[in-house]
Amino acid sequence: MNLMEQTPRFESETVIGLAESLYGLQVVAERLPSERDQNFLLTAATGQKFVFKIANALEDRALLEAQQQVLERLTAQGTLCPRNIPARSGAILNELPAPSGAKHLVRLVTWLPGVALGDLKYHSPELMRSLGQCLGRLDRALTGFDHPALHRDLHWDLAKGLLVVDAGEASIPDIELRGLIGKCKADFVREVAPLLPLLRRGVIHNDANDYNVIVDPTSQRVTGLIDFGDLIYSYVVADLAIAIAYAILGKADPLAIAAEIIKGYVAEHPLTSDELASLFRLVCLRLCQSVCIATQQMKQRPNDEYLAISQQSIRQTLPKLARIHPRFAEAVFRHAAGLTPAPRNEAITKWLEGQSDSFASVLDPRAWTEACHIFDLSIDSPLISGDANDNTEPHLTERLFGAMAAAGARVGIGRYDEARLLYTSPLFATDEIITENRTVHLGIDLFAEAGTAIHAPLAGTVHAFAENAASLDYGPVIILRHVTSDGDAFFTLYGHLNRASLDYLQVGKAIARGERIAAIGTPEVNGGWTPHLHFQLITDLLDAGTNFPGVCRASQRDVWRSLSPDPNLLLGIPFARFPARLPSKAETLTTRRRRLGRNLSIGYREPLKIVRGWMQHLYDDEGRCYLDAYNNVPHVGHCHPRVVAAAHEQNGLLNTNTRYLHDAINEFADRLCATLPSSLSVCYFLNSASEANELALRLARTYTRQRDLIVLEAAYHGHTNALIDMSPYKHAGPGGLGAPDWVHTAPLPDVYRGVYKRSDPLAGAKYAAKVVQIIERLHAAGRGLAGYIAESLPSVGGQIVLPPGYLSSVYQAVRKAGGVCIADEVQTAYGRIGTHFYGFEQQDVTPDIVVLGKPIGNGHPLGAVVTTPEIADAFDNGMEFFSTFGGSTVSCVIGKTVLEIVLEEQLQEHALRVGERMLAGLRSLTDRFALVGDVRGSGLFLGIELVRDRDSLEPADREASQVSNRMREHGILLGIDGPFDNVIKIRPPMPFNDADADLMVTML
Repeated sequence: MNLMEQTPRFESETVIGLAESLYGLQVVAERLPSERDQNFLLTAATGQKFVFKIANALEDRALLEAQQQVLERLTAQGTLCPRNIPARSGAILNELPAPSGAKHLVRLVTWLPGVALGDLKYHSPELMRSLGQCLGRLDRALTGFDHPALHRDLHWDLAKGLLVVDAGEASIPDIELRGLIGKCKADFVREVAPLLPLLRRGVIHNDANDYNVIVDPTSQRVTGLIDFGDLIYSYVVADLAIAIAYAILGKADPLAIAAEIIKGYVAEHPLTSDELASLFRLVCLRLCQSVCIATQQMKQRPNDEYLAISQQSIRQTLPKLARIHPRFAEAVFRHAAGLTPAPRNEAITKWLEGQSDSFASVLDPRAWTEACHIFDLSIDSPLISGDANDNTEPHLTERLFGAMAAAGARVGIGRYDEARLLYTSPLFATDEIITENRTVHLGIDLFAEAGTAIHAPLAGTVHAFAENAASLDYGPVIILRHVTSDGDAFFTLYGHLNRASLDYLQVGKAIARGERIAAIGTPEVNGGWTPHLHFQLITDLLDAGTNFPGVCRASQRDVWRSLSPDPNLLLGIPFARFPARLPSKAETLTTRRRRLGRNLSIGYREPLKIVRGWMQHLYDDEGRCYLDAYNNVPHVGHCHPRVVAAAHEQNGLLNTNTRYLHDAINEFADRLCATLPSSLSVCYFLNSASEANELALRLARTYTRQRDLIVLEAAYHGHTNALIDMSPYKHAGPGGLGAPDWVHTAPLPDVYRGVYKRSDPLAGAKYAAKVVQIIERLHAAGRGLAGYIAESLPSVGGQIVLPPGYLSSVYQAVRKAGGVCIADEVQTAYGRIGTHFYGFEQQDVTPDIVVLGKPIGNGHPLGAVVTTPEIADAFDNGMEFFSTFGGSTVSCVIGKTVLEIVLEEQLQEHALRVGERMLAGLRSLTDRFALVGDVRGSGLFLGIELVRDRDSLEPADREASQVSNRMREHGILLGIDGPFDNVIKIRPPMPFNDADADLMVTML
């Protein structure tokens, strides 16, 4: 009798009655998907949830009893899984007759809260490790458990995988897929079948697919495993292989996902070397097995969508797995398990160390002793430009050979295991992983004139050679094979040769120690690189021939170093010549925590170590490129060459203070005042916006002879004592002491979250009336007003755009009360908002004092206050004003250059165009995601407010943090702000362009 013909077919109403009669529960029932049984979700009036499981009529009672024993054992040992609920009679299994005359065994288990892993779009590394931990804990708990019913014949048993594939592959209609499955089968038979007798056996879950893994989506933790219907006595490692097989479906980087699962698994249940050697091909076999079984079942039930749920993803994933060499996968898995990735590395390395005195010199024997120069080609090297175009020929050759000439060296040395910014070509991009190029150099470079002879350091045979015209890794290349005294083979690779080097070679040709084998090629033949030899040591060629990579991804650095160890083992360059390595990110973080105040915050859940910037991009210490949509300080772009050149030139001439006459400060002041209303014509220059806002407060108080100040809710104006007093973001937040009596806080004119909404045409006037009320209270108390200060578009307040008419009404009331109006333009000046050069212009007002900071120096410490002659005259009361570094010659040259760039490169117009494009894309998100409550802003000053409920406007702060951290994982940097930490802020450097905007919106 067919198993599918005995599938139970009970209605929900029947199940509700059974729940009451068997378990005394008042419930509602909801059908759950299942292949050969029936499952119902029962929800009691108390809110408790259960799963009512009705077994197939042909199900073996002994097998169900074994499942219940497994659940009891796992529950007793704290493994996350459903718990058995006995019936009123005390029985776990209960017999139920069906209308067809068949009998079904039923049982009740607890419901695990959460969502299925397959329904969760984002699988974080933490979640994958949690999956591995859960499965490892389960397999450990089942160690030593056995039951006769679990020694059974099941087509989902991975130990039967070869038999299933043998029987089913011919019926697969997709010819390409059938070929892939045939190759996987052949590889398994050749490489893994001999290891099978060595693998541990035991009882396993056998079906940790992504719909049997339950997850808490908020914490990204596995809450447990369900569906123990496929329990079987099999290979223990099969449990892990099955979990990996389903978890990697549709993923851009399957090995990275698998590695995280393995890390979690071995923390609970260590793996043997044989299990790790078998694991990758077991993963592939499981997917092949799934395709073959599904093909047969879909023929029998063509309308059953459940059967096809993972097949499309398998068809996408198998070709990707076929491109991964199994020994490389094994190395990744061993590394994840805490073992040496390539175990042969240790023996070969030890042998080479013992032979160090016997190697011939690859170049001139005198090179290491008297004629070499060590290059720093790392991410933050001054020899390398942030502009990729400046790292091409002939520019790079000029810089490198110029440095060699200055050092009197005939050979330059590029270091092993060095992350570099040189590899920006698409040929170094990682397949489908758009955020991580290959950056880490796996060889040692020997820079010398083209035509310089190359010699073999030890005897060997020619293993392979090729012209590799399209390869930027090597160009023309030769690989020699060598053998240790113990019979271990290894290889040396020689890249960037001249073509003539290949003319007299034959595979298998013997090469003597010290024999000349090649010469260095010119840029025209070696991939466009500066003339040099790329010399690499390889312990396992991975059957790659001449396509073995010379540069790897930083995330796989340890694995590739094991496959390709330091070639200085053969070159013998004295280590004293190599400069000390920079601290790792972990070391830098440790030192920072020890030496710096803990409340000096670090961005992102996984901190970044940023070592270089260029225009709208930042680069970490491993060469990963980040699109910077957050840092508005480098206004015209990180390391803009004109700003760098101006600073360098003036630093070489004079850097002094304002006690001496100099034209630089006058020229900067003239250019700056020309961008402002004519009434604002007197400048003060300082080191920072905090200094500038302090000075603005002094100017206002001196001019008005009053002390009180009106500020906005959630405002931030700086970090000095007085500025913290007048910044609710600080004094009303954690560690704050509240506002002093001279600070008066007006409501933030937020037309999304505030009392008066965007739809109200009088919102601006109504919010301004709140300021008038404060002024009236001051007047009634007999107190005057020094002034009103606000960001023209409040940034820390949540990227707020003030409602029309707000500032004009406020300024009018403040001036009528004798106060002055201060515009804090630190975040919005110099065309950032696109529509206007300054934010206050958007409100059609003219302040009495304008404060500028951060962006006007493009990262150089520079602030400015611009005010009226009347206020400046009042401030000239006999007390000297002086800022040691404010208005220095270097600062003023930088400030003038930045302003010129903004105007000459038309960055305001650029910000308007790109901002409108980005706003259109971002606003479309409000139609797709209920989480997106509001999108607002102007130009390159934008905010996305996330809410859990669009009616209550409950702030989605955790979600905002998650989005920001996920974008960082995808190589895009965003910030979070707002009084409730739920506003994603977008304030990139001004060169941020259309392509950047499109990428950011798409990734969001």
